[in-house]
Amino acid sequence: MLPWFTERFGNAASRSHTYGWQADEAVELARVQVADLIQVEPKDIFFTSGSTEGLNMAIKGVAETSTHIGKHIISIATEHHAVLDPLDWLQRKGYEVTLLPVNSAGLIDLDQLKKTIRKDTVMVLVMWANNETGVVQDMKEVGSICRQAGVTLISDATQASGKINIDPISIGADIVSLSAHKFYGPKGVGALFINQSSLKVKPAPLIHGGGHEKGFRSGTLNVPGIVGLGCAAELRRQEMIDDGQKIKQLRDIFEKQIMETLEEVSINGDVQNRLPTVSNLKVRFVDSQAVMSRFRTQLAISSGSACSSANPEPSHVLLAMGLNTQEAKSSFRVSLGVPTTKKEIEEAARIMIEAIKEERAQSPVWQMFKQGIDITE
Repeated sequence: MLPWFTERFGNAASRSHTYGWQADEAVELARVQVADLIQVEPKDIFFTSGSTEGLNMAIKGVAETSTHIGKHIISIATEHHAVLDPLDWLQRKGYEVTLLPVNSAGLIDLDQLKKTIRKDTVMVLVMWANNETGVVQDMKEVGSICRQAGVTLISDATQASGKINIDPISIGADIVSLSAHKFYGPKGVGALFINQSSLKVKPAPLIHGGGHEKGFRSGTLNVPGIVGLGCAAELRRQEMIDDGQKIKQLRDIFEKQIMETLEEVSINGDVQNRLPTVSNLKVRFVDSQAVMSRFRTQLAISSGSACSSANPEPSHVLLAMGLNTQEAKSSFRVSLGVPTTKKEIEEAARIMIEAIKEERAQSPVWQMFKQGIDITE
């Protein structure tokens, strides 16, 4: 990325001189690299500032161009707020939104999805892999249902891209979003896959002025960021499978160490259908914020998504999975990555275990539980 900040300063939209040509070539190379990561055609990749912008463009854009079909939208209760908030905005504009529930594993009922689709349904939004639990939906079946019904399928693949195989074409997803920073690229840049050949209606642009990105997203392109996105995508394509196996082993070591040492600990979400990079643990009889205050300078973990970490309310994802408020507030989200080592994960587990033990030692409810006294949380 470094030369594109200084030495190669051309605007990719400038076609009358060599500086612009160089920038345009770099952008087009990145477009190919991102397309290769998710196995699509480069012409269907459009650069954004990240998934929040991309999802807003997809949701609002498809809604705007689909009014002749209807105003009914289907999504799921565990979506990221980058989906839920635009849907809330559309509801205030007269759209009808159906949020499907999930089971205790975080998975939707596919039969319920099929029955919920109506003639006036304009789009279905299903997150590929949840950002808090790592639970992966059965996107092949979701895509089949939407394809048979002739309904646009939009998927937030922010958390999944670069970690597991993403293949929008084969499953029938029409629009897919991703962000560079979720697979070691720079923050503030992302991409949207728009299958122009399959869509009944193309999304209206969210940003107007200049006609960049074939008119889908106007504005001078962030060339250094796009170069970084492309490079990160290329590295993930080459190393994703091997890295995923290593990270899964580390996650399993971490969970085993926690669960064999502490009582009343369980995994939130489907144990099999989840990303290797996320562990979401429910630890009864503690408050996760209180526990984390004991090791904030040593460990970087959370009780929910980074986007809502300043919100003291319990995770809407965990509540939708059937956890009560106290259980949601007793849960921890731990992320692992390529740089994570076995030594680090063992040390992290040790620090977390000690903090939980210390917190429980001060809990009257925990003491009552240990004494076999019947309690109601």
